[in-house]
Amino acid sequence: MTRLWKNQAFTISQPDNSPFRREGLRAFFEYRDLGIKGATQGKFGAHVIRAVPGMESPATWHSHDLDFQMVYVTKGWVVFEYEGEGEHFLREGSCVLQPPGIRHREVRHSDDLELIEITAPAEFDTRTDGQG
Repeated sequence: MTRLWKNQAFTISQPDNSPFRREGLRAFFEYRDLGIKGATQGKFGAHVIRAVPGMESPATWHSHDLDFQMVYVTKGWVVFEYEGEGEHFLREGSCVLQPPGIRHREVRHSDDLELIEITAPAEFDTRTDGQG
C-alpha cells in the first residue's frame, strides 16, 4: 500500500528495478523512469535519458505542450537549438529550463550522453512541424 503525503507518494527508484528502455519520445535515446509520475499522480515526470551509441538525431523541430521542462546533463554533451535563441552546447553539469511551447531540436550529441529531464505534467503532447 502506498501512503500519500499531501497528494504525493514516497518513492525510491533503484537502477536494478527501473531499467533503461527504448520506449520513449525519441528512437535514438533510451529512457529510465524515476517513478515520479506515479508518485505525483502524473503532475510531474522525471527520466534519465541516455544516447543509443551510434544513433544520430534527425534534428527535427518540435515543441511540447507542457508547463515545465528542465534538462540537466550528467554525462557527455548535447547541442540543442531553440527558436529565437540559437544553438547551445550543453556539457556535463549544464542545465536548461525550456519555456513552455518553445520550438527546439536536438542537433547532435556524444555517444555517452546522459541527462535528467523533469517535466510537468508527466504526459504531454509533442508537435513536430517540419519547419526550420
